[in-house]
Amino acid sequence: MNLKAYEEINKDILTEVLSGLSQTPKILPSKLFYDEKGSQLFDEICELEEYYPTRTEMKIMQDNIKEMGELLGEGTLLIELGSGSSQKIRLLLDHIPGLAGYIPIDISSDYLINTCKTLQNEYPDLNIIPLSADYTKSFELPAIDKPFDHKAIYFPGSTIGNFTKQKAKEFINRIANIASNNGGLIIGVDLKKDKKLLEAAYNDKKGVTAKFNLNILNNINSLLNTSFDLSKFKHYAFFNEELGRIEMHLISKEKQNVAIGTSIINIDKNEHIITEYSYKYSLEEFEELAGDKFELKKYWVDENNLFSIQYYKMNNW
Repeated sequence: MNLKAYEEINKDILTEVLSGLSQTPKILPSKLFYDEKGSQLFDEICELEEYYPTRTEMKIMQDNIKEMGELLGEGTLLIELGSGSSQKIRLLLDHIPGLAGYIPIDISSDYLINTCKTLQNEYPDLNIIPLSADYTKSFELPAIDKPFDHKAIYFPGSTIGNFTKQKAKEFINRIANIASNNGGLIIGVDLKKDKKLLEAAYNDKKGVTAKFNLNILNNINSLLNTSFDLSKFKHYAFFNEELGRIEMHLISKEKQNVAIGTSIINIDKNEHIITEYSYKYSLEEFEELAGDKFELKKYWVDENNLFSIQYYKMNNW
């Protein structure tokens, strides 16, 4: 990434952070969890006993990967949003016949580059074109020097739940523009379930999720030269039954002031900063959300109906 692009991204982040912390309640963009350390902490979370989504999604993929690969089909240009450590993608890479190329997209550029080096060694004949970008906003795909028949967007995990329902709809519309004619979407969606199971997944006994939550402040300190003191905040996560979402908060242990750019943000004792929403859906609710642009072709769930992987095609195909 060149210096000008880096400065523009940080300028946008400064604007988002100041805007969020000026609201009531205060809020931070969850994408800022994912610097290199945050990405590593999230990989740790995925291995935790309480955190069911990753292992459940992997099991669904392992049980149905042949069908998934065949549905995506020959000539696919595979585009992964939020590629992270690229663990799940290997299953798809191994099972899509005649795969034309793979574009992993992630906001954490260092983590992305290191992961792609490993991946390229494992798949020396695959055209891998990494893109460091904020996929929650508009972005341009890199130039592709090999022919392909159609694009397929892969959005694993339950990251779509981090958007409010209106923002999720807007995001899916942007994905549709990227997929274009003949395009597809394969997406992980966390399903509604027992409150105790949900809350345990975001309040693990080892405290890894708490470290992950607090690391958003570390990342902001690094990006914006701010001075958040992590010891002055504590992790809090709960399931909001009325709105159907997990909420992650940071709670200030004392009254404090933080300089951000030329602004001073006042934070009261016991004041909450929302760092993440994670909406949970029924199958019908999510199909309705995606239905403006995409048509549901197939879905797969685990035996306990905890998680789903859903495959959509553009409505105009």
